[in-house]
Amino acid sequence: MRRSDATLFTSRETEGWENDAVELAVRAGLVRQFGSGLFGFTPTGERVRQKLITRIRTEMDAIGGQAVSLPSLQYSDVWRQSGRWGSFEGEMFTFENRDGQAMCLAPSHEEGIVHLVEGTVRSYEDAPLLLYQVERKHRDDHPRNGLLRTKEFTMKDAYSLHATEASLDEWYARVRDAYCRIFDAVGLDFVVVDASNSVMGGSTSEEFVAPVETGSEELVYCQTDGCRVGVTDESPGTTLGEGDTCPDCGETLVAGEGIEVGHVFKLGTRYSKPADLTLDTVDGSKRLVQMGSYGIGVERLLHTLVEQHGDDEGLRWPGTDHGSVAPYEVSIIPLEYEGDLADAADRIYDACGRDEVLLFDDDAQTIGERFAESDLLGIPRKVVLGNRFRETGDVELETRDGETRFVAPEVVSDVITG
Repeated sequence: MRRSDATLFTSRETEGWENDAVELAVRAGLVRQFGSGLFGFTPTGERVRQKLITRIRTEMDAIGGQAVSLPSLQYSDVWRQSGRWGSFEGEMFTFENRDGQAMCLAPSHEEGIVHLVEGTVRSYEDAPLLLYQVERKHRDDHPRNGLLRTKEFTMKDAYSLHATEASLDEWYARVRDAYCRIFDAVGLDFVVVDASNSVMGGSTSEEFVAPVETGSEELVYCQTDGCRVGVTDESPGTTLGEGDTCPDCGETLVAGEGIEVGHVFKLGTRYSKPADLTLDTVDGSKRLVQMGSYGIGVERLLHTLVEQHGDDEGLRWPGTDHGSVAPYEVSIIPLEYEGDLADAADRIYDACGRDEVLLFDDDAQTIGERFAESDLLGIPRKVVLGNRFRETGDVELETRDGETRFVAPEVVSDVITG
């Protein structure tokens, strides 16, 4: 993308947000607020958001998930059937259509998935089945902490259907492991904690909680790399506290705050029983379908990465074996966009592939402003064409952390892709 063609919304101003992460996301031009609890994503922010969604979809597909799409606008009948109509923690948007029929904007889709498979998933041979979507959800929540509590948000929600409890246990573990791979792949620090099923129902659930400086939950956790032990102030039946020994690795537990970015549930027959959703078994009898439910908040995940990896200078998207979710992988920054500098910048731009490259070709910006904007966006690497290029013909490659090297322009793309 050429800087002069891009619709960028970076701002050096702060807006007095109660949370440093959302202030940074606004300053970096990722999001704009549309009112209390409502945010829109700019082209730059949407690039990050879509990279997160791609990573999530890749892992869900890899474990046998099949993508579906369920309507957010729903009639009340399936919700009355499950017993959740009007009682979803007081957060369901409900209204009547022009014909006087009660409707809602779905805050979750357990009822919807039951309705989707009803009459088509009939036999034990049709299970197990894992269906997922990445769609908007709506909850009349009390907005707070920027992207953490909003009235409209994107969730990857998945639902598994099983003939037996043993099958549910197996696939619950499969999705749980996939969540760990997703969060590792995007560079998130997280722990897994026992949680309450609350309004969702069922027997068992776990939260994936990311330690942060300013979070929404009190967290006690192990800081050892790869150790996932943690408990929150809402974890049921826990006796672990700050200063205790980690039951897994033996290190000392610390206290802080955390953000829930994912949740997995064993629902059992909580939603299949009211709908009489059954499967024919091998002996000819019928059994209620066993279900699991699994969610990741996409905007919450983005917010949390900003919280964990941002600083006063801007974003620092973590790099992993899967790359990063930075909006662009490389920025090309000429001292000035004219003459031999512009020609060399264009050649490098074409050689590197334009999809993941941001070329600073806006003459209204100073070189300092270009550097500051690249860092604010968290672009992992810069290609700098300045006086050294004019003197020696080499360009400077600089990482977001300040490591530099000098190479010939014609090998930049090989160095970057290698």
